[in-house]
Amino acid sequence: MAKQKHIIPVRPSDKLELTVESQGSSGDGICKHKGYTLFVPGGIPGDLVFAEVIKITPRFGVTRIIEQRSPSPDRIKAPCPVFTQCGGCKLQDLKYDKQMEFKVDVVKDALKHIGKIDTPLIASIPAEKMYNYRNKGSFSVQKQGGFLRMGFFKQGSHDIISTESCGILHDPINKAKEFIRELLIKHHVSIYDERKHLGLFRELVIRHSSYSNQLLIGLVTTPGDFPEEFLTDLTAKVTCNNLHICGVVQNINSQKTNVILGKETRVLWGQGELNEQLGKLEFSLSLTSFFQVHPEQTIRLFETIEKWTKNTTGRILDAFCGIGAISLWLGQSGLRVVGIEELPQAVKDARASAKKNNIDSCFFIQGKVEEHIRKFKEQDIETIILDPPRKGCSEKVLQAISEIKPKKVIYVSCNPSTLARDLARLEKYRIDDVVVIDLFPQTQHVETAVLLTLSNS
Repeated sequence: MAKQKHIIPVRPSDKLELTVESQGSSGDGICKHKGYTLFVPGGIPGDLVFAEVIKITPRFGVTRIIEQRSPSPDRIKAPCPVFTQCGGCKLQDLKYDKQMEFKVDVVKDALKHIGKIDTPLIASIPAEKMYNYRNKGSFSVQKQGGFLRMGFFKQGSHDIISTESCGILHDPINKAKEFIRELLIKHHVSIYDERKHLGLFRELVIRHSSYSNQLLIGLVTTPGDFPEEFLTDLTAKVTCNNLHICGVVQNINSQKTNVILGKETRVLWGQGELNEQLGKLEFSLSLTSFFQVHPEQTIRLFETIEKWTKNTTGRILDAFCGIGAISLWLGQSGLRVVGIEELPQAVKDARASAKKNNIDSCFFIQGKVEEHIRKFKEQDIETIILDPPRKGCSEKVLQAISEIKPKKVIYVSCNPSTLARDLARLEKYRIDDVVVIDLFPQTQHVETAVLLTLSNS
């Protein structure tokens, strides 16, 4: 018997009154219409909207809000003037306690539907600092009709939304960005055109430390040199004193790619690193080094990991260790940690920070986790910490963990979907604790830490 074809109850350009029922992991509102799922970008649960259907697929449709007929009781006014255009902060119009509920629900839903894991109790650590928290800004550039746009991409497009100030960034980053925009215009610096793959200046990356009040300026370019007058103005003594610039570096990216940073970085002026501090730990951060963007919440994350490793007597393996921040945080108390990291500059930074903080219980290996993790025997490692990129862990890494059988696995994730997938593969372990730490207020991004313990069976 032929399978009955599912009839989609809407067509493109249909206009409907809809009540938003929930939010997807993307932050978009979701509702059902005659059993059919409709996404409502810009909608939050409780909104009554009049919307137009702009796309349909066999499984779901997408709408565009024409009119907000009755706002959700959880809706607030977003402070950002370009909030509805910029794709960066999707939750500014949602009460903060509801933002936290949303993030916990995203993790809960991923564990249930992707990992097929019985939902454990999920704790949460909300942020005290919900704006002006981000210590790094990356700004794309476009020349349009003689105007230099500098900011973030509009959601789902390559059109840049230009704004003088971003509310989640540290204020010194906003000030430095606008100063550099003026210099680029003044000195007629060639701006990169991604369609033609022509032009010099591609992206501006700025790091800031509240601890040292230093700014590290990263100028991302195609191969080439800046006008001498531009660099003279940027590195003038009065400028660097006013903006607290400690160094200016040029990162060269010659590829036709959406990846921001290239492999080569050279110092144009000052120092190539930024001095940062978390708790009592001091770090030297280069432009390309990964470092969490919310320092205060990063400390909460590290304190959670510290609590979970408190009684560890054996060695800890910190896979995907980056600049060694977690390793060194645990090493302060004398715990023995081995970190593995693929990027040579990050390992260099980790070793330098270990020396700077007089920590000799941490050792760092440069290379892929897949290549080195199997070298550790069962008796060598008591706890493994996983902090992979968004794509999660490879099958090789998870298989190696099953062979090493550490007593504990601590998984730190920025992607609930791959977290759930990987936890399901760690079949020999039970979940003892799950904590959502809000490292990204006002956005849909979720950071989760999970404690797993080797089962007796």
